[in-house]
Amino acid sequence: MDAILRRAFPQPWEANLVARLRREATDTLSLVNEREGVITGHIFFSPVTILTQGRTSVATGLAPVAVAPELQHAGIGSALVRAGLECCASRGDQLVFVLGHADFYPRFGFQLAAPLGLHYEKDGFEGVFFVRELSDRAAHGVRGRVRYHAAFEDR
Repeated sequence: MDAILRRAFPQPWEANLVARLRREATDTLSLVNEREGVITGHIFFSPVTILTQGRTSVATGLAPVAVAPELQHAGIGSALVRAGLECCASRGDQLVFVLGHADFYPRFGFQLAAPLGLHYEKDGFEGVFFVRELSDRAAHGVRGRVRYHAAFEDR
C-alpha cells in the first residue's frame, strides 16, 4: 500500500500518515483495489474523537483515498468509498467523517457536518468537512469538535 500512496500523492505525507496510523491507532480499516495482482487503489479509515463539553465519543475518519494516477477518474476511488462505508457499517460504526472535496463525497451520502453541530477541530473547514451517518439518525444529539489521531498533525 505504501507504493500506491507514494504514486498517488506528490508528497510522502499520506504514505507516512498511514504507516504511523498502522503502528499507533487501533480499530483501523484498510481496503485495496487490485487489477491483475497489482494494487491500483487504497482507502484507510481510523478512529476519530468527538469532544463535547468535556466528554468524548469515538467515530470513524476516512483518510486517505489513493488511486494510481493513470487510473484516476475510472471509478476506483468511488468503489473504494462505497466498499469502505459498507465495511464500516457492518462492523457497527455509526458516523464517518472526511475532510475532502465538496464535489466528490456528497454522492456517497456525506453531508456537511457543521449544520449538524459537528466541526473539524480547527476552524475554517466548514465547507469541506463532511459526515456520513451509517445508521438512521446516528448524528442526532451528537455535537462537538472532531479530532483526528495525532498523526494527522505531522504535516
